[in-house]
Amino acid sequence: MPGQPSAYHPGTRPTTPRRHDVIILGSGIAGSTLGAILAKQGVSVLLLDGGVHPRFAVGESTTHYTLKLFRLLARRYGVPELEPLTSYVGYRDQIAPTSGTKRHFGFIRHEEGKEPDPAEFLQFSPPSKGLQTSHLFRQDSDAYLLHTAIRYGCDVRQAFPVENVELEEDYVAVIDKNGDRYEGRYLVDASGFRSPVADHLALRKPPKDLKHHSRSMFTHMVGVRPTDECLRVGPEDAPPIPWVEGTMHHLFERGWFWSIPFNNTPDSRNPLISVGLTLDERLYPKPDDISPEEEFRQFAARFPAVERLFKEARTVRPWVSAGRIQYASSQTVGHRWCLMSHAGGFIDPLYSRGLANTAELINSLVWRILDALAEDDFDEERFRYVEELQQGLIRYNDELVNCSFISFADHALWNAVYRIWCAAEVPINLRFDRFTERFLESGDDGVLREMEKTAYPGLPVPGSQGYKALFDEMVRLCEAVDRGERAAADAGKDLMTTVQNSPVVLEHLGIRDPNRRFVHPKPEDLRRMAHWLRHEGPRELSYLTTGVDVHGRPLSSALDEELAIPH
Repeated sequence: MPGQPSAYHPGTRPTTPRRHDVIILGSGIAGSTLGAILAKQGVSVLLLDGGVHPRFAVGESTTHYTLKLFRLLARRYGVPELEPLTSYVGYRDQIAPTSGTKRHFGFIRHEEGKEPDPAEFLQFSPPSKGLQTSHLFRQDSDAYLLHTAIRYGCDVRQAFPVENVELEEDYVAVIDKNGDRYEGRYLVDASGFRSPVADHLALRKPPKDLKHHSRSMFTHMVGVRPTDECLRVGPEDAPPIPWVEGTMHHLFERGWFWSIPFNNTPDSRNPLISVGLTLDERLYPKPDDISPEEEFRQFAARFPAVERLFKEARTVRPWVSAGRIQYASSQTVGHRWCLMSHAGGFIDPLYSRGLANTAELINSLVWRILDALAEDDFDEERFRYVEELQQGLIRYNDELVNCSFISFADHALWNAVYRIWCAAEVPINLRFDRFTERFLESGDDGVLREMEKTAYPGLPVPGSQGYKALFDEMVRLCEAVDRGERAAADAGKDLMTTVQNSPVVLEHLGIRDPNRRFVHPKPEDLRRMAHWLRHEGPRELSYLTTGVDVHGRPLSSALDEELAIPH
């Protein structure tokens, strides 16, 4: 039936034990979530992984968009085990008491040898009532999802390093170093940077095709002090939410430290803090004569408040240190195969986009795989949108993070770039809500497929011409600064004027005000914003509050509930 999920019948499964409908490489969040969903639909799934669980993984900070996507996946495909990921309490009670709460994005800019200027503190706390962003302790969340996939019927082999792949017209196959071989009808590579499919097909783009440059080092520590205790400022400069209750970004010229606590709630039993340092490898080449921890501490010592943050910290697992971490692929879908998420490309964790990108790709990939299996048609054109989405996510994140790194040296420019990122966060969530409401009201899967019809797949606000113009102006000005054609302070002034004059920057949230350090909307702010959107906002965003459901009923009440707007 049009507009309904494909009816894939498990009776079509091959009977040969080593042949499956779908083979998935990688059993992290991406592979295990995809495997659980497909298996719930009756698909024969084999999950292969070169490692074993439990294990260390980064990508620990969630966003509201991440949680909305996981909640939709749970309801669209009947996998309620995904719901605990959408709230701190759900994670604590149903997975493990090892995650941390995340109530904001915090940004503090540092200059060498100086205390940070409180006038430059920035904190963003987007409004939401029903969802609680958190810091995922990945060894627990990933193992939980793997076990969920197994319960739904996935076959799993861990410690299976793939040595070779076969991508043929009528089948796919994977082989390990011992010659063990598995065949399938479709192959999803969710393994990450060392993708066997990308290697087999020589898909990695040259580094010059990406604008952003950074390398990274990271680990878990104990004894990291809360940022709130390390700043020498008065109570008048304290943010509305303590710094320790969010994901902290300590910025400096062409680099940043992160601090992601798992121990920032009384009921967490996890003493660890995820820490890392990401910096432009052109300005700060990777040294050969010191360890990653020595380099990390040398950088921390440049900035007094950061040095205090890590002074008593102790490392509890080996450091991971990598050269330039950016990569992309010339192609991410083909006949009977897909590179998913970090197998296709990666830029930088600055804005915690990794998990949201993964969930968005799963949402677009699952129904296409089900259709392909049901019709026995794996032509790559069927998966064209997945290709466009992945390439768009890489492109726009590359430009956004590159502009951010360029801007870190000057607060005026960084303040404007930060607000362009903020300007997307509420609209993208409201857009997603409107489609989700129509789907839940009607049960029509075609509503969600309609959501994919957008002008700019991968853009933070994918259907907005106004936001695309704002984003492009940011890129133009920041790249002019990078080439030495504009002074950063002057470019920042011009870009802030563009933000203030842009019709798509939502009113009443404080984003337009360059002196508003802490974007933490109050109920009266949200009421005014909703009224502005309904009656005065740009036409291209009016559907965010004036859309109707399948019965012609207005959706504005749902907006009020989601943003917790009192009447």
